[in-house]
Amino acid sequence: MNGWTGKILRVDLNARTSDILSLSEDIYRQYIGGRGLAGYILRQSPLLPWDDPQMPLMLFTGPLTGTAAPASGHVIIAARSPLTDGVFDESVGGALGTRLKAAGLDGLVITGMGNTWTGLEINDDGVRFSDATHLLPLSISRAAKTLNATGSLAMIGPAAHRGVRFASVVVDEYFAAARGGLGLCFAQKKLKYISVNGQGQPRVAHADVLSEAREDILRLTSASSILQGENGISRLGTAALFDLIHTRRMMPTANFRHTFFAHATSLNAAAIRDTGTSGFECAGCHIGCRRKSAHGKPVPDYETLAHFSALLENDSLEIVLAANALCGELGIDPVSAASVLACYGEINNQKLAGDDILRLLEDIGAGTGAGAALGQGSVRYARDAGRPECAMTVKGLELPAYDPRGAYGLALGYAVSTRGGCHLRSYPLSHEILRKPVATDRFSFSGKARIIKIAEDQNAVADSLAVCRHIFLAASMAEYARALEAVTGVSFTVADLSLVGARISYGERILNARFGLVGADDDLPERFFTDAGTSGPAFDVPPIDRESFLAARRRYFTVRGLDADGMPRREMADELELVWND
Repeated sequence: MNGWTGKILRVDLNARTSDILSLSEDIYRQYIGGRGLAGYILRQSPLLPWDDPQMPLMLFTGPLTGTAAPASGHVIIAARSPLTDGVFDESVGGALGTRLKAAGLDGLVITGMGNTWTGLEINDDGVRFSDATHLLPLSISRAAKTLNATGSLAMIGPAAHRGVRFASVVVDEYFAAARGGLGLCFAQKKLKYISVNGQGQPRVAHADVLSEAREDILRLTSASSILQGENGISRLGTAALFDLIHTRRMMPTANFRHTFFAHATSLNAAAIRDTGTSGFECAGCHIGCRRKSAHGKPVPDYETLAHFSALLENDSLEIVLAANALCGELGIDPVSAASVLACYGEINNQKLAGDDILRLLEDIGAGTGAGAALGQGSVRYARDAGRPECAMTVKGLELPAYDPRGAYGLALGYAVSTRGGCHLRSYPLSHEILRKPVATDRFSFSGKARIIKIAEDQNAVADSLAVCRHIFLAASMAEYARALEAVTGVSFTVADLSLVGARISYGERILNARFGLVGADDDLPERFFTDAGTSGPAFDVPPIDRESFLAARRRYFTVRGLDADGMPRREMADELELVWND
């Protein structure tokens, strides 16, 4: 095949063996790669708890990975989440996906548990298992320096060793599969790191057509002010959104009790830029949305910047930068970390000072003091404290830094997301806040059910191509359908890709149903229906009307092909050519 290698490496950490799994070309056409193939493999696996050694941990590239297609260097890391107990995947940049594809692999499926802490090293010659026990006491950067691996490196930090349910996987020191506790999935298997150093090149069917498709995409992104404008994310990183969300009165403040932070204007992307930063990019990307300090440390993205400031009512940029660096060294998700600290502050009626924030983060990473309970995530911490209403989560995943009272498509998107409190499954911010491709009324549910469904399917395809979602703020699926056909030599129309996306999204619904999630879990914390946000001089931010939300959710269930209770139907599974497991 072109684009695909047709080889998936299977590794058994207990036996320290590996072999090659080969799937049919039909499966590749039906699921493309990345998130699609990860979901396919997970549905073929036995129904097991997340921490069972035979529950697979997966890394998948896409057919465009390693080619000239723009922004195609991502890799998908997927498993059953220890935080949400549902299906979970993260698209992460760096060079890991490109190196894995260059080693002749479409993906990696890992089962078993090491007898000792293990490093998995992959290159053109095969697989090597290494002892990694000596790395356990070290922070991420010190461990990476000690290892001095060639190629690309994915590693977990001390927090994962100590059972933190929102532990991350850090890739090439500057990138992270942060959300959902995938780092704990590594730790449960005693897998400390994966290094990959492939040197090959994928085959491309029609290089000339790919070149034309690439030029079309580059032309569109260069004309996008959001991506490459003076104040776009290529100049400021995703923190470029900070001022916009602040002025829309939808910046979560004081654990989502308010939606406006008075000190926001001194903590924005420009303030970070003034500390001295530079940009860099993932392999295969020209946008360069990542930022680092003059000392080479990662700079906070929008989510981290907003949550470690407004959510905690912290007005110190110095503390935000220190908290971000500490999360990176410990290997924890900054969004979940800040959220559980905000939950802690509300329950204990305590506004956390800067030193308290850093101390509690260190306690989480060490599993000591209050950190032992906080490291289990907001839902478990709030439940055990007798205050479950203080956990701002959906399906156990802490909400990102956009208050749903300020955008109703976002509210619906959070609720129905298959991985929990996540805006990226459908990214309604594009039309409700960024006004692209067509502006919609952010204080209305009208039309949002169908928009969310269509966007979910498109983003499922993007994650299966293993392409950065940012590119779709400028380019469309039409350009990437052309690029995919040029690389693989297989005909793909936009309609074909929409069907693939629907198949992937519905398959995840089936998986979550098998894992015990029901339609009633597609909901928001009660606070958003009872308490108003912080209104401004130009508009009010009222509570979300519960009945309007439920009506929109019912419409979503209908357009997604679910039953009235939000559960998958066998008839729809058959229509999408999905295997139905009774």
